[in-house]
Amino acid sequence: MADIAWFADIGAGDVATVGGKNASLGEMYSNLTSEGIAVPNGFATTASAYRAFIDENDLAEALTGLVTEIDADSTVLIENARRMRDLIMHGTFSSSFEQEVLAAYHELSGHGEPVPVAVRSSATAEDLPNASFAGQQESYLMVIGDSELLSSIQKAFSSLFTARAISYRTDMGFDHMAVALSVGVQHMVRADSGVSGVMFTLDPDTGFRDVIVIDSIWGLGENIVQGRSTPDEFHVHKPAMRNGFDSITRTIIGEKELTMRYSEEGHRLVNEPTRAELRRTKTLNSSEGMLLARWG
Repeated sequence: MADIAWFADIGAGDVATVGGKNASLGEMYSNLTSEGIAVPNGFATTASAYRAFIDENDLAEALTGLVTEIDADSTVLIENARRMRDLIMHGTFSSSFEQEVLAAYHELSGHGEPVPVAVRSSATAEDLPNASFAGQQESYLMVIGDSELLSSIQKAFSSLFTARAISYRTDMGFDHMAVALSVGVQHMVRADSGVSGVMFTLDPDTGFRDVIVIDSIWGLGENIVQGRSTPDEFHVHKPAMRNGFDSITRTIIGEKELTMRYSEEGHRLVNEPTRAELRRTKTLNSSEGMLLARWG
């Protein structure tokens, strides 16, 4: 089986191969691009590529032993999780895997200067296609260049064994060694110079289905995901929208305490206090909010 799959070639039926997150990205790329929604292109490493990495580096026995120790004595969770990540970080990729990943990355870059990408973890289990592993593994933003990409993929592999991820699988009764990791590599949108957010097609607090809720902040959206910044919140009434009305019924200006952006100096992400005038300013105007809602 190929080590990578392009977003155009994967969808909802490929969760066991590329995990739920990457399967959803494939669905979005294939179905929304034709509607004029600019979903960034990318590719995913496959679950079989992760399993081959574990086999080729003879890691299964050592990882299983460390997990078994945790099952017997939870006080060793932090230390054993670190040791498991170290084992993965000291492994090596096969030359065929590296070549396939880098060929895809160079194609994504148009065979020119390397483009920045987001490297996103997507866990999966063949026997548990409907299991959710959302938020348990790590993702990396503004990754640029061959060596940084390969290093980020390896770090994503190792994040399958953070203490948080191990605890989650233990609580859910999942076999740690049956879970694999797919890594999505997606052209990075420079949202750090604009606005990022999350859109819910129903009210996430009440489950009310006639409203769309949009949360947005300045800069990269990581501060929403991690709960570090209070976003602006926009509520759009679906029935009125379907009848052609601009139907933002509620607007809450959030504190937007922090702004994450990419610093050219040192090639790193920085998280800074949001300027006072931006904290008081809406991140989306009415037309932008309605456009997002119609896409939803």
